[in-house]
Amino acid sequence: MTELIDPADGITYDELALATRNRGMPLEGMRYDITPAGMHYLLVHWDIPAMDASAWRLQVGGNVRAAVELTLDELRARPARTIPVTMECAGNGRARLDPRPVSQPWLLEAIGTAEWTGTPLNGILNDAGVEPGTVDIVFTGADRGIQGDVEQDYQRALPLEEAMRDEVLLVYEMNGRALEPQHGFPVRLIVPGWYGMTSVKWLTRIDAVTEEFAGYQHTHSYRLSQNEEELGEPVTRIRVRALMIPPGIPDFMTRKRFVERGTVPIEGRAWCGTSGIARVEVGVDDDWFDATLAKPMGAWAWRGWSCDWDATPGEHLLRCRATDEEGNQQPLEQPWNLHGMANNLAQEVHVTVR
Repeated sequence: MTELIDPADGITYDELALATRNRGMPLEGMRYDITPAGMHYLLVHWDIPAMDASAWRLQVGGNVRAAVELTLDELRARPARTIPVTMECAGNGRARLDPRPVSQPWLLEAIGTAEWTGTPLNGILNDAGVEPGTVDIVFTGADRGIQGDVEQDYQRALPLEEAMRDEVLLVYEMNGRALEPQHGFPVRLIVPGWYGMTSVKWLTRIDAVTEEFAGYQHTHSYRLSQNEEELGEPVTRIRVRALMIPPGIPDFMTRKRFVERGTVPIEGRAWCGTSGIARVEVGVDDDWFDATLAKPMGAWAWRGWSCDWDATPGEHLLRCRATDEEGNQQPLEQPWNLHGMANNLAQEVHVTVR
């Protein structure tokens, strides 16, 4: 059962323990087009498994014509692609909800954009020969643990048509270097446009199945439900979001910002998993104005934006919100859900102009 608490009661010991194991990207890290690997957000459900690259094998089976087994060298010898992909945790923003679901207490920082190098998944599935009747492709990682009293390997699935997209990769490099242990060494899945829970790390098996996958991470986690009895819609694509690099300098404890009066440059990034970014607006107190969009980095990577603010002395609330090409806009009030998933509430930054 999901535990809910009043934010006024403070962070729990369990949440603190999770927060020290996982890390977010400092928002000033958005100054980099490509997030350094050590800054990229990280969520590890259980333990980081000890993986031996020389002994690693990827098993591909299930409803296929011929099962396939690949070594790391064989995988690396296949056709390769490198693409920049913005990844966001589905729970990003959970700690801002009221009541707050007790889990990894993300605020805004569960993001990052890396250049991932690997081989298209569809080539391997074509070699195995996915048979008619296949519904889902199931991915199994080497990480194992207990959640909801269920002992399990970490598993996620994609509908066949999603798995066959050209940009879905089995990757072995991040930012031009071999994957680090915490990022899924030696091989992980990358699914551009989907929240990060789909990009299974420490990949060991891929199976074609003829029924919709009903594993724990599909049916009990990553659902947009209002209570324990409601299954809710599954979490899939990343919702439109913009974030700003907080301007000026911060107070150590509160992170409240301080700037000098005059022209203050504001910049940030915006992204969406379903379509391109059409607009970013910056709010100063109750007034909104358009930012200037930078050239896109790629179909699946965040897009830079910037503007100048004529800062006048006093206390101000800065916000930003993005609109995608389909007209979806970030909310100013966040709809609540039980597990705290797919939050894209507009960011708020409190600034004192001196």
